[in-house]
Amino acid sequence: MRNNKKLAVVDGETLMDMRIKPISFCIDSLLPQGVSMLCGAPKIGKSWLVLDWCVRIAKGEEVWNFKTTKGTTLYLCLEDNLSRIQQRLNEITDEVPNNVFFATSSCSLPDGLAEQIESFVAEHKDTVLVVIDTFQMIRSKNKDTTYANDYQEIEELKRLADKLKISLLLVHHLRKQGDNDPLNKISGTTGISGAVDTTFILDKSKRSQNNATMICTGRDIEYRELELNFSKDNHMWNLVSDSVESPEILLPDEMIQLIEFMKKVKIFKGTNTEFAEEFNSFCCKEISAKALKQMMNKWRYELESNNIYFSSYRSNGKRFVNVHYMPDSDSSALNDGNIISAKTCVSFVTCDPDEPCQPM
Repeated sequence: MRNNKKLAVVDGETLMDMRIKPISFCIDSLLPQGVSMLCGAPKIGKSWLVLDWCVRIAKGEEVWNFKTTKGTTLYLCLEDNLSRIQQRLNEITDEVPNNVFFATSSCSLPDGLAEQIESFVAEHKDTVLVVIDTFQMIRSKNKDTTYANDYQEIEELKRLADKLKISLLLVHHLRKQGDNDPLNKISGTTGISGAVDTTFILDKSKRSQNNATMICTGRDIEYRELELNFSKDNHMWNLVSDSVESPEILLPDEMIQLIEFMKKVKIFKGTNTEFAEEFNSFCCKEISAKALKQMMNKWRYELESNNIYFSSYRSNGKRFVNVHYMPDSDSSALNDGNIISAKTCVSFVTCDPDEPCQPM
């Protein structure tokens, strides 16, 4: 029987004005929400690395020079025992928080691993990271080594990570034979690298026996190469150099001036063109209404952190925008209706499409 279910679609104009939450990061600009994979040769130190990450994230400490989102972490160390994990913890830290958890056994993917992780997250709602060490330990035992099977297994884990809004990090191995493309070194078919959101390749560096290069690439992160050094004293990976300088995200000059403009006018309601004209008059610029609105959409969350909120709608073929400056100190002067209208998204899209809509 033919399935007549229609596609859920959104037009481009609506999409541009939707208030969609930016992707969250477990480790800023490095480890995003979704499925990631850390690959390296056996005994290179992958487990030491992810153990350190689990502890630091649970504490809310930085990983190298990257900020972290503090929360519960779960480490499925499926090739180890609790005694070995205890010994490693004693090597890397003298304080282990009670919101980092360990398990040395679990179900496989076909036997209910997803349900086990869902149950854990339900009990620990602030969970931000689950590590599976190693990926091979939770895979199906059948002999299917095709691209389709590799992709399907990662896709199942990706659906789980997206549903729970967590970072799910898989530890995996590299092939013994070399390759000019680091992604081709991953054990298995290209279905694995094609399905994961983020890939980390930890490979020995030619510079030093204790050095390694970690290649970082993915859909939501900038490509970078981290030069790392493994300390035999405390069994921790230390950052030597980063191929990408990561300056703080600074608002462009137009958005800084927009903040000053709205601090003066407080509330604006009118067409996009009228708003651009008043803004240009204030800051002596000649930015088009289209360009100004595009910048506002791009920097929406940064504007909101500066108490600037806006919503958009179309009427009689014209595009309108409502912009409010709402400092916390003045919030009591606004009634609930004004606050809601200013802080909601586009008038015809009342919520993040990935979040359950609340009745109006």
